[in-house]
Amino acid sequence: MPKPLKALANRLKLSLVPPFGYRVIRCLAATMRWRVEGAEHVDALLSQGKRMIIAFWHAQQLMMPLAYRGSEAHVLISRHGDGELICRIVARFGLQAVRGSSTRGGAEALRELIRLGRSGVDLVVTPDGPKGPRQEAKPGVVQLAKATGLPIIPLAFGCSKKNSSRVGIASSCPIRFRAVCSSGGRRSRSRGTRPLKTWSDCAKSWKPG
Repeated sequence: MPKPLKALANRLKLSLVPPFGYRVIRCLAATMRWRVEGAEHVDALLSQGKRMIIAFWHAQQLMMPLAYRGSEAHVLISRHGDGELICRIVARFGLQAVRGSSTRGGAEALRELIRLGRSGVDLVVTPDGPKGPRQEAKPGVVQLAKATGLPIIPLAFGCSKKNSSRVGIASSCPIRFRAVCSSGGRRSRSRGTRPLKTWSDCAKSWKPG
């Protein structure tokens, strides 16, 4: 494709896809029956005026903008082409972006997240990242928690279809907040120092204080 046409196609994509994606997420949410589990961990922190690091698997990101319960959050988003689309979609939900990933701009993004976390905002990351391995947490999120002193809130989204009538199907979608994880010690009661390989290990091994 000639460069002028490619540039035009890219501009059209950036103009049309974000508002369409936003409406798709809103429409999907309107067709679902929602259930939130474990929100007391988040509400307890919010009631004390405290901030947090929200972490969820990369494959579950579609509906996550609707799960945020705070007032200001900055989301780590990669610098690849699709990342710009994601930035513009989440901006419509009031979320701000920090650009970078493990393969491009990671160190700079980590420094910016640390600065923001210390300034008093919530941070949102996908600890397995777009490159994987799938559902295996990289150490960056723990480094971020150590540097900022913020607790980590693992977040998960699931959706199942149930026959609700003879003519249609309803979706039941639970959002689950795991117990608070923290690298700082005050909110943790870890029995050992073995490195945590997966995010499920983290959620099961750390308990709120």
